[in-house]
Amino acid sequence: MNIEKELIQLKDEEYVSFQKKITKTQYPILGVRLPALRKFSKTVDSKDQELFLNELPHTYYDEYMLHSILLNQIKDIDQCISYLDSFLPYIDNWAVCDTIKPVVFSKHKEELMIKIKEWIQSDHEFTVRFGILMLMKFFLDSSFDQEQFEMVISIKKEDYYIKMMIAWYFSESLIKQWNSAIQVLKEERLDVWTHNKTIQKAIESYRISKEQKEELRKLRRKK
Repeated sequence: MNIEKELIQLKDEEYVSFQKKITKTQYPILGVRLPALRKFSKTVDSKDQELFLNELPHTYYDEYMLHSILLNQIKDIDQCISYLDSFLPYIDNWAVCDTIKPVVFSKHKEELMIKIKEWIQSDHEFTVRFGILMLMKFFLDSSFDQEQFEMVISIKKEDYYIKMMIAWYFSESLIKQWNSAIQVLKEERLDVWTHNKTIQKAIESYRISKEQKEELRKLRRKK
């Protein structure tokens, strides 16, 4: 199977303009819609999948999206991490980054945490963003530990998509770990922009109570 040619057959010209508005990427966009990509991913056999995952860089943005979807389906933790370490440096946009949420990680949190600590130390914007995303996805419930907050607070990067991810992470933390997360805001542990963006995103959530939103509004900081 020639995956690139197959994706070209699925392109949607009308969707391209929409994608360009919300996704900044250096890669040409075909405009294959996400449901079509997910459906197509299930037709890729193991041999073609292996070839595709080892063929980097890709030509099209849509190939990177497919790559992310295929990574989510890998059942072997070591194989998944190996592919990820090869793939992450090529990511240049939030959409591809945020699509990666391998199911296998839910059963291998110890191994995942080791990698998260590596990823968030990276000089690559979307590798750092991905590390924080994995903390948010897999560690804010029963696996939560205060040290995880310290890990994120220690990230001193000015990259827009990292700062947005930190704000997203703490807004989710306010939903799942209110007592710990609100203390981060009260102590002003985040820079002003990320602090206020965290509050904004939390207030927009229906999972935050009216009383909590009122408390958050009082914690807004002046720039």
